[in-house]
Amino acid sequence: MAEAPALDRPQIVPVKRVAVLLNAGAGAFSQKLAANIDSELSSAFAHHGVAARILFVDGEDLRQAAETALKQAKRGEIDAVVVGGGDGSVRTVASVLADTDVPLGVLPFGTLNHFAKDLGLPLNAEAAAGVIANGHVRAMDLAEVNGHSFINNSSIGIYPYMVIDRERRRATHKLAKWMAMIPAFFRMMRHFPRRKLRISAQGFERPYRTPCVFVGNNAYRTELFHLGRRQHLDRGELWLYVVKPRSPLEFLLMVWRLCFGHLDQMRDLDTFRLKEAEIGAKASRLPVALDGEVRFLHTPLRYRSRPRALNVIAPSSG
Repeated sequence: MAEAPALDRPQIVPVKRVAVLLNAGAGAFSQKLAANIDSELSSAFAHHGVAARILFVDGEDLRQAAETALKQAKRGEIDAVVVGGGDGSVRTVASVLADTDVPLGVLPFGTLNHFAKDLGLPLNAEAAAGVIANGHVRAMDLAEVNGHSFINNSSIGIYPYMVIDRERRRATHKLAKWMAMIPAFFRMMRHFPRRKLRISAQGFERPYRTPCVFVGNNAYRTELFHLGRRQHLDRGELWLYVVKPRSPLEFLLMVWRLCFGHLDQMRDLDTFRLKEAEIGAKASRLPVALDGEVRFLHTPLRYRSRPRALNVIAPSSG
């Protein structure tokens, strides 16, 4: 099990009945038949004394399924809503359960599972079911931009550019995500898009021409063995990281330093810790990545933290 994040002591909630919403397109499901997963999960939850109603849902129907499950929870028919999938699936269900008393359980069935790792969840489905059965509920932060919630991070610039190109290649050539991302990366380096943006927050306003702005729901670590992880999930903070390099070569050198734990934040990044911020651009809409999925949003982009808006079932920190 990963190291549990720093959060307040949990509230213990009896979890005996859950609705389990599984994104049928999640990475783990390409390896197994739905019937096998249904049987394994039902047995895993039953082993811990939890009755699980398991529903496979196409990605575009996940929000509606979460809204139905929320109504069931409010009627007292279930104790928690569980989502199985990647970070995008978790974001969708979390946005429905935000600002309610209904706890969210997570089964890490995605490709990368950043949120599950930051939460300290085991990546084995049976062990994750045991965590859910234990019912240790913690309040953690959400963040949002123009009303769209995200659990991990949002970004503007090169990453959404690559995701759009990756998805185009996947649709055309039926490639896996990682295979499609390789040519998308090289195309990005050839064109190396840089955007003129204006970042405004309480007390300052600053123009930038940058290839990337990364907005974290709480702070991200840049040390070698903790790269891309968060230690705190409930500080009520946005962390903005604005990339300074102006050429493709400078950017590659920064990525090299980042991968080997030698990032020089003074040289490579401008970093801001904020509660809310506004990012303006000349374009009326920008592609914006939200937990790895891209949306086209109208400018200006208004970011804010939503402190402790989500109740999540997490491992006990002891």
